Amino acid sequence: MTTTQKRPPEGFAPHYRKSPLTDPWEPLYSRNTGKAVHIGLWLDERHTNSRGLAHGGLISALADNAMGLSCGLHVENVAGLVTIGLAIDFLSSAAAGQWLEVAPDVVKAGGTLAFAQCLVTADGKACARGNATFSVLKSRAA
Repeated sequence: MTTTQKRPPEGFAPHYRKSPLTDPWEPLYSRNTGKAVHIGLWLDERHTNSRGLAHGGLISALADNAMGLSCGLHVENVAGLVTIGLAIDFLSSAAAGQWLEVAPDVVKAGGTLAFAQCLVTADGKACARGNATFSVLKSRAA
């Protein structure tokens, strides 16, 4: 069974937030816990670097996406969030065939700034951790 044919873990559904950047990485999956939006995918060769390991850019982009969407759950009248700081530490490698999952945690979501952290796992083993700061864009009153 190829990674595009594998089912995601319980609670995950096709990711609802599409973008031109992530389109080539489909299928992506997400799970909204009410407090955070977890994002996951089955790693495939197209997600890897020249060494056959998950590319750091892929991990960084998915971590940024999951943390931003999670912060958005905690802010009223949010029009969007813009990343103003992102740091990723790579703890170990992840390879094709593994389930990669970004599990974010919102540290604080205020009126102008929001802060989050995440743990990225490959088949349940930590492979990266990250933190991000977002500028909160408020919806304009009608």
